[in-house]
Amino acid sequence: MAKITYIQFDGTKTEIDAENGSTVMNTAIDNLIPGIDADCGGECSCATCHVLVDPAWMEKVGAPSEQENAMLDLNPDREENSRLSCQIPVTDELDGLIVNLPEFQY
Repeated sequence: MAKITYIQFDGTKTEIDAENGSTVMNTAIDNLIPGIDADCGGECSCATCHVLVDPAWMEKVGAPSEQENAMLDLNPDREENSRLSCQIPVTDELDGLIVNLPEFQY
């Protein structure tokens, strides 16, 4: 189990206990975290679960796949630390992960 902190665009922080094997997106949806739309249900075929991973966590989270990069490229708010939360599996190594939610999902 890992604790994940979701930070809304307005600065509101919510810390959630996430189950291993889930994803950062599913954890947000299951806990009613606003700002993650997840229109495709986690299939990596949209970018409505876009998050900005805290830079200190980028190495542990890892780089996006080619397919994820293609989806992120469609997002005008993409940054170096952008990831699709559906593509980040929860593991014990991510205990303490911090993700910021953008103002808008596209």
